[in-house]
Amino acid sequence: MRFHIPTRIFFGSGMISRLKEIVEEDFKDASLFLVTDKGIREAGIADKVLSHFPGIPVFDEVEQNPKHTTINRAGEIVRKIKPDLVIGLGGGSSLDAAKAIALLATNPGKIEDYEGKGKYKSPPLPVLAIPTTCGTASEVTWVSVVTHTERMFKMSIKGPHMFPAVALVDPDLLITLPPPLVASTGLDALTHAVEAYTVKPATFLTDIFARESLKLIFESLERAYGNIKGDKEAREKIMLGSTLAGPAFCNSDVGAVHCVAEAVGSLFDTPHGVANSIFLPFVMEFNLPVAKDRYAEIAKIAGVEEKDNEAAARELIQMIKFLSSSLNIPSFKELGIKESQFPEIAQKSFENNSNPSNPREAGVEDYLAILKKAS
Repeated sequence: MRFHIPTRIFFGSGMISRLKEIVEEDFKDASLFLVTDKGIREAGIADKVLSHFPGIPVFDEVEQNPKHTTINRAGEIVRKIKPDLVIGLGGGSSLDAAKAIALLATNPGKIEDYEGKGKYKSPPLPVLAIPTTCGTASEVTWVSVVTHTERMFKMSIKGPHMFPAVALVDPDLLITLPPPLVASTGLDALTHAVEAYTVKPATFLTDIFARESLKLIFESLERAYGNIKGDKEAREKIMLGSTLAGPAFCNSDVGAVHCVAEAVGSLFDTPHGVANSIFLPFVMEFNLPVAKDRYAEIAKIAGVEEKDNEAAARELIQMIKFLSSSLNIPSFKELGIKESQFPEIAQKSFENNSNPSNPREAGVEDYLAILKKAS
């Protein structure tokens, strides 16, 4: 059994006010490089970092589902600037981008040269990750996901040195998060916890993190969606639930939900949280024959009182479908993807590195059936 989480985590409302203190404690006199996106800058959230470190160079061109060309362009910039520390600020796209850019700062070539596990020769620059959504947990994981636009494939770049050195997790950064993003990123976090708990590599230790994450998310997600600004307790619980799911899934794995979601995201640029939200209950239905006991345990965490495991698992799936509907997650049909494109999605899903971890073996035909049921 292996469990690894080297990231130092600073969690709490208002924690962003301690940013300079934290940087000076761990990286005294370091030169900095900020990676974010234009939405974060326009919302004024980047100012919460720049007010501590005025004049630091900023790369704010990260897009939803960061592209390999964007990462390579930023890599050229960071090699010229030669900072000591990369700060990632934003949702999962910005944090994944920061980790990938930190890798290119210390290694030659392009990001696609490092697809897979531990392909780099030199450890990346240290990263300080500051999440502004409640879903990806990239602030505490060893993976950077980058879309190769020519292959239309989401690459996973991972390794033990890819964990951020520090995660500064401030629930108050969610205050301006629009409800649709609270919904999709919150359900993304739920997907991480559900899959971490049910995939084949799950362990006793990952179960501890996954169960606590599930408890916090079930308690808080609808409340956070309804009043993210005014409900401090819900804001803190959903953010903590998201962060705790990170050590769970990065030390176990994810499964077929992510396989489909990443395929759809790479082909159609669908937001990752939205795709996970759409496919979670349909993959759970597929996994039910082999995962009903684990789903029943999750059902109890969610407050289901049904004693029969299969009945409890089915009630959980219905509960998640209802939750998705109440949070106004779009249906698969609303994405406008044609059935003629399903075979390509299914093939890419099957080729995903996490497919073997799914609790039930899933082939191309199985993914096709999931897509058809979801549509």
